[in-house]
Amino acid sequence: MSGDIHKRTAKQTAAYRCWFNAMLDRVAKSIVASRVERLQMGLYGDVKPCGEGVSEIRIDFGPGYRVYYTEALDNTILLLLMGGDKSTQRRDIKDAKKMLADMKQLLAERKRKT
Repeated sequence: MSGDIHKRTAKQTAAYRCWFNAMLDRVAKSIVASRVERLQMGLYGDVKPCGEGVSEIRIDFGPGYRVYYTEALDNTILLLLMGGDKSTQRRDIKDAKKMLADMKQLLAERKRKT
């Protein structure tokens, strides 16, 4: 056993970047970034599937931050969809599912055109 950790690529949607960049608490930003980094290395920690291919990273800090993501079929890419906190969780899950469904539909349409 070599002990190599294969780090997966994490891509961010504009919605995720906007949410993350708007965070004013530098400690919270660091904690969120660290959790994403760990997820890229396959260290899931406190995550929960939300259905329809969307999962959430649950971060027990401040208002209870959440990062919504999906994984590529080959498990090499993480797509960070959006972020939020416990107070907006229901709406955020609904929005993340819609965002992913829209992305899948767009990809299918592009495939049909080629």
